[in-house]
Amino acid sequence: MILKQKLFFFFTLFFFFVRAAYSQDTENLLPLKTVLVQIEEQHNVKFSYLNEDVSPIKIVPPESKKNLAEKISYIKKETGLSFKQAGNYISIYKPVSEEFICGYVLDENQAPIQDALIKYLNGGQEEITDSNGYFKIIRNNNDYLEISHASYNSITFTAKSFKDDCRNIILQIVFTTTLPEIVADRYLTTGISKKKDGSFVIEPKKFGILPGLIEPDVLQTMQQLPGISSVDETVSNINVRGGTHDQNLFLWNGIRLFQTGHFFGLISGFNPNLPHQIKIFKNGTSAFYGESVSSVVDISSRSKDIDESSFGIGSNMINIDFYSVLKLSEKSGLELSARRSFTDFIELPSYSKYSKRIFQNTVVTELNNSNDVNYKSDKEFYFYDFTGQYRLKTSDKSELFIDFIGIKNNLDFTQGTITQTQVVVTSSSLNQLTLGGSATWKSQWNDTNHGEVTLYSSYYHVNGNNEALLNNQVVEQENNILDTGLRLSNSTILKPELTLNTGYQFNELGIKNTDRVNSPDFYKDTKNVLRTHAAIAEAEYNPEDQNFYAKAGLRANYFTGLSTFLLEPRLQFNYTINNRWKLEALGEIKSQATSQIAEVQQDFLGIEKRRWIMANGEDIPIQKSRQISAGVYYKNDSWQVSLENFYKKVRGITTPEQGFQNQLEFTNLTGNYRVFGTEFLVQKQFHGFYAWFSYTWNNNKYDFKDFDPSKFPNNLEVKHSINCAATYEWKKLKFALGAKWHTGRPETIPVSNDPVYITPGYPEISYSSPNSSNIENFFEVNFSTMYSLEVKNTGTLQMGVSILNLLNRRNILNRYYRINNDTDLIEVVNTYSVERVPNAMIRLKF
Repeated sequence: MILKQKLFFFFTLFFFFVRAAYSQDTENLLPLKTVLVQIEEQHNVKFSYLNEDVSPIKIVPPESKKNLAEKISYIKKETGLSFKQAGNYISIYKPVSEEFICGYVLDENQAPIQDALIKYLNGGQEEITDSNGYFKIIRNNNDYLEISHASYNSITFTAKSFKDDCRNIILQIVFTTTLPEIVADRYLTTGISKKKDGSFVIEPKKFGILPGLIEPDVLQTMQQLPGISSVDETVSNINVRGGTHDQNLFLWNGIRLFQTGHFFGLISGFNPNLPHQIKIFKNGTSAFYGESVSSVVDISSRSKDIDESSFGIGSNMINIDFYSVLKLSEKSGLELSARRSFTDFIELPSYSKYSKRIFQNTVVTELNNSNDVNYKSDKEFYFYDFTGQYRLKTSDKSELFIDFIGIKNNLDFTQGTITQTQVVVTSSSLNQLTLGGSATWKSQWNDTNHGEVTLYSSYYHVNGNNEALLNNQVVEQENNILDTGLRLSNSTILKPELTLNTGYQFNELGIKNTDRVNSPDFYKDTKNVLRTHAAIAEAEYNPEDQNFYAKAGLRANYFTGLSTFLLEPRLQFNYTINNRWKLEALGEIKSQATSQIAEVQQDFLGIEKRRWIMANGEDIPIQKSRQISAGVYYKNDSWQVSLENFYKKVRGITTPEQGFQNQLEFTNLTGNYRVFGTEFLVQKQFHGFYAWFSYTWNNNKYDFKDFDPSKFPNNLEVKHSINCAATYEWKKLKFALGAKWHTGRPETIPVSNDPVYITPGYPEISYSSPNSSNIENFFEVNFSTMYSLEVKNTGTLQMGVSILNLLNRRNILNRYYRINNDTDLIEVVNTYSVERVPNAMIRLKF
């Protein structure tokens, strides 16, 4: 009994003290937010967190005498929250499950960045960081996660590199010379945008879908932009606002390229999966670009940072390719890509249709009757290309790039016939080769200066060997170019809104042309070398409010071999009226000393008709251009409308450069052309659908004063052009259907169906006024679809199907007239567009 009383007394006393102690702790509980404020004041730190994670929690404050680490450890134990410290900033978050990725996006001072965009490169979920820089997104370990903000350099991670905890991600602020604001952030499709300086930017890794394309082919993609087309549907004859292909400047990582296509123009010469950014200027070109009187296409495969290792391999019905990104260390990386056709092993429908298009009316298909000769068994064609880039961060403020590229086309074909006495077999060939390399060193000298030094070299070679079938005549032609140069540039921030860019460029260009004939014996070899010095100064005004942007530059060129000095001013102006309306004005004066000519239409087997030559200051002058344009742009949540008018005049052109196939074909006259026109685009977005309609009108006329009539339509005049398309994107599935229509290009028709005999025994064609008629209008419908599939623990599988010329319309691209050697009568020769071409693609990325 006494024992029971003692136990009762003990438990009563214990309960009383425990309850008193518990009541005392309950009274001392404080909201966690209050405790954190106290710790911030005591230890001079800053906590960032989500209110919903912290507000419901109350704890007994840690003892004030404890240090910061002990207090954090105590709170972590009491609440189960996780802590992440970066300098004086400490992030607090609830642990996330393995199904999610979380992080805090901070600047270089460890301050949170709000409204940073978090998204997967292959599409899907997107998130925005909150005021604490925090984000949480569903995990997809087979994709890349991009973190971007208009004021900071973007950064990309593999999703699987994120572990269980929330990591801190540091974004570096962009240099003042970078133009962050985009006039139109989705121009036609995802991955195409328009910048303040008037340029268009294509980012292949963000590329959506366009009709007829299943890969982000830059040279095909740029033809979707208003004012850019190809009169013969090739990437080796791109016409920008009425200009010829050689009047465009093509750069790859600072290397000038004189060959841009495979399959003699039907396929781009650049691997579509490796470039990170392509800039296209139709007007208002920066003063740092020379040697072009038309557009500039600047291709860069350099990412903003050293990417995580990745690999991709794919194939379509023409070629197989791969690319590889290797992160060698935190300060170095290597990128490689290669592509090769398998057309010399197997002929799929795409290759057959392309062959029929590119080899029509050439020696390969027997020019006199345009019929195939042993077409399938005696012709062998293949191409390949490769690129590489090594990147090394030599310090925190400088880095080195080493780049190289190679492009190769090879065609061999045989012809045979049986005469009364023997079997005759001949072999002919056509080869194209481009090799290029560059080394670039970039450095941030101090807070207000950064510079760049580039050494580059580019080599181009084309060789045609034609062995005649019956008379044993062998014609061999070569065109060789060696281009080397040095570029220096520096940017100085004079004020927060004003930057001065200066530079110097030296270029040495050598061009060699060789012709050999065995019967009759003939040999011709010409070689020219031109050295050019250029000094550049460019001021860029870009205030913080971003309502007004202007860039004015001056390029001073001195051509040593020609003793010629030229000044070239450039101007870009952009004014934002309000959040919907913008105005733009662009202007430039440019020049170029190299061009392509077509001396004879059957040069290089009639497939590659053009060869590069150099200005000599006499019958081949330096070409000079002047261009101005003005545009207005409107944008709201779902509509984009643009209207731009332009005027361009190019002086110093010659008739061989224009590729005439009429009475001017064998003349050598100097003149000019002027073109003015309007480009209109309207674009609409609604519920996953994207649709656009563009219309281009231009008036393009030659002026050759020594010819009568002196003024007549340009060979490249396409007066009216319409391009429309609709795309639909649903999760990982994309569709695109579009149509192109334009008026037929000019042609010169004979006055009579019968030839004239000015010289007895030699029939000639009597032509009407040059380009006074037009061939039939062009119309084409294209389709494409793509689907992305996430392969568990492997990567992403992409599949696509495209159909060019869906309706199989027989469009005429060109028409000319000639005398039939057998009948001495005039016959018409039509060049037709490609027939319906199916293509399919499969690609694995991991």
